[in-house]
Amino acid sequence: MLKKILLIDDEEKLRQLLARIIQFEWQDLEIYHASTLKSGFQILKSKSIDIILCDVKLPDGNGVEAVLEIKKIQPFSEVILMTAYGQISDGVQAMKNGAFDYITKGDDNNKIIPLLNKAFEKVDLVQRLQNLERAIGKKYSFDQIIGKSKELLKVIDLGKRVSQTDTTVLLLGETGTGKEVFAQSIHFESKRRGRAFVALNCSAISKDLLESELFGHVSGSFTGALKDKKGLFEEANNGTLFLDEIGEMPIELQSKLLRVLETGEFLKVGESKPTKVDVRIIAATNRNLELESEEGGFRSDLYYRLSVFTIEIPSLDNRKDDIPFLVNYFVGLHSVKLNLLPPKISDSYINLLVNHSWKGNIRELKNIIERSLILLDGNVLDEKSLPYDFGISNFTSTSNSETSLSVIERRHILKILSHTNGNKAEAARLLEIGVATLYRKLEEYSINP
Repeated sequence: MLKKILLIDDEEKLRQLLARIIQFEWQDLEIYHASTLKSGFQILKSKSIDIILCDVKLPDGNGVEAVLEIKKIQPFSEVILMTAYGQISDGVQAMKNGAFDYITKGDDNNKIIPLLNKAFEKVDLVQRLQNLERAIGKKYSFDQIIGKSKELLKVIDLGKRVSQTDTTVLLLGETGTGKEVFAQSIHFESKRRGRAFVALNCSAISKDLLESELFGHVSGSFTGALKDKKGLFEEANNGTLFLDEIGEMPIELQSKLLRVLETGEFLKVGESKPTKVDVRIIAATNRNLELESEEGGFRSDLYYRLSVFTIEIPSLDNRKDDIPFLVNYFVGLHSVKLNLLPPKISDSYINLLVNHSWKGNIRELKNIIERSLILLDGNVLDEKSLPYDFGISNFTSTSNSETSLSVIERRHILKILSHTNGNKAEAARLLEIGVATLYRKLEEYSINP
């Protein structure tokens, strides 16, 4: 990409000299000329400029003051001010206003090229960071949520609306519907997008450790606390904390969470001085917290504080129009992962998936497609590619010995083990069973991989 420089100076000869010096060093750039601030601003409003070399004293204004206006028009451009009469006070003010540097004409001519090199390095760094932010934003924005059903589009609209606020959000929905993905999208389309998104599954950590995980602790506060530890609230300061499976949080911890929501303060384990944070909370559950709060299983005051804005994520069975889109996406995703050329997808395969009852929702669909690709013979996904436990018999013979469940299950396990090169933990993951269960099956079917 061409580098672009704007020279603002009422001395045409100086502009031409600077242009020749710069072009001798860089051929891949465009140089624009302006003799006044007014004409310089017009160029800035129509062209994307990397670096502005600007005189301090101009016919229609002062370059030091103009830096503020330049930064309003193009905030990521770098401004180098030039003056015939250097004054320390002007230099200090220029830097406060956002100038990259302040140099004296004539005396500092030999510094122009090294200075421009540094300025270009900063411009390149800022551009890379912007590209990275855009890539991350795209990856985690609502655009990543696959589907076009009216049920899905409705909740996406709600998510986009609430993302522009700091309101606490409660996501409801069955396991596997993508609540964490939705929470990420709310965060990355909010003003907190440049800050941390921290996720915690409240059911994955023991009751004794959960308080320390959330709020942190000080050294010596309990056995094993050998040094101070930051909690997730501190890690998420100025960002978002996603509390999945919030219904699993012990009732004694719920009061502490309520305090943070109401005051923005909490006590670390073993500390008496409160810590203040600014954290947005997004919580999620597959339980009926309203009913549990009425029955005393969940604090009602915390429930009402969490459910300021509630979004119910539809189950896959309630958005079956999205299944063909999800199938295409997951086939592409897993084909890359398994180093396969993406196969064709038959209509019969799609129809079987659409008509299936998805108790495990998107998570189950993703797993079924990965296993289908492992079982694939040829280059077309059809009913024969589906795992045996999907309810479709992928056999050719009609004899009892060939169609019995044990024979089909044994073949399926062998094929999965072959794919994982005998890795039993990975095979168990793909089969969606525990490792201990897999070992029992191996013994039952006399399989010794």
